[in-house]
Amino acid sequence: MVQRTWFITGATRGFGRLMTEQLLSKGERVAATGRDTAALNDLKETYGDQLWTATLDVTDTAQIRSVVEKAFKDLGQIDVIVNNAGYGLFGAAEELTDEQIEHQLGTNLIGPIQILRAAVPHLREQGNGRIIQISTYGGQATNPGASLYHASKWGVEGFMEGNARDLAPFGIGVTIVEPGSAATGFRVGGSRLPEPIAAYDGTPAAMTRGIQNPALPSVSDPEKVAAKIIASVDIEPAPLRLVTGSDSQRYVRDALRERLADIESQEASAAETDIEHSA
Repeated sequence: MVQRTWFITGATRGFGRLMTEQLLSKGERVAATGRDTAALNDLKETYGDQLWTATLDVTDTAQIRSVVEKAFKDLGQIDVIVNNAGYGLFGAAEELTDEQIEHQLGTNLIGPIQILRAAVPHLREQGNGRIIQISTYGGQATNPGASLYHASKWGVEGFMEGNARDLAPFGIGVTIVEPGSAATGFRVGGSRLPEPIAAYDGTPAAMTRGIQNPALPSVSDPEKVAAKIIASVDIEPAPLRLVTGSDSQRYVRDALRERLADIESQEASAAETDIEHSA
C-alpha cells in the first residue's frame, strides 16, 4: 500500500482506535484526534513522529477549524479524512433533555459537517482525497427508542451523499460506512440514556434501556471491520456506501425494500397532483 496520511476523529476508542493501530502498523501516517489524547500515549511511544495527535471536541467548531488547519500545516498533504467520533443517545423523544438533543446532533451531525467544511479547501487544492463517514445501519433503518440517534445518522448520510456529488469533480471521494453490531465498546461506553418516563415501560421505546448490557451479542469482528474500511480507500471510484456485517446488510436491505414498496404503491395517486396540460 502506498503510504498515506490519515486524519481521524474519535481515534482514542472504537473503530477509530483500531484503524489508527492498523494504519500505523502498515507504515501509514495518522493524525489522531480525540477529547483525551493521553489514551494514545502508548502508540506515540511506539511510533513516534508517525503519529500526530491533537485534542479535539467535535462539538467545538472553532476548535475543529484550528485543529484541521494545524494538521494540514504540520503534515502537508492529508489523503483521508475519517469522521469516526460519535455516540448513541437512546430513549423516547420526550424523555430526552434539550441539552442531550443538542449534544447528540452537535457530535454526530454538526461535527462531521464542520470537519468536511474545514478539510475540503485543502483536499480541493490537492486535487484528490477521500472522506470516510462512520455511520451505522441505523442511518438507513430504524429501531424503537432511537429517534434522535437515527436523526443524527440519517442527517449525516444525506449530507455526505450530497457532497459525494459536489466533490467528485475535484477528485474527492466520499464513503459512508454502515456497520452492524460489533464489540467496540459503543454500547457500554458510547451510548447514553435519559431518565426514563414510566409511561414508556413495556412499550417498544423501552427496548433500548438495556443497550448498555456488555453481554449483548455482536455479529462483526471489529478488527475486520477496521481493515475493510481501510481497504476501501484503494477502491476506485470510492464506494458511496460500505456495509459491514450480515446484520447490517439485512437491516438496510429490508428497510429499503419496505420504503420502496410504500412509494411504488403510490405511483398513481402521486400523479394526481400534477399540473394538467391541455392537449
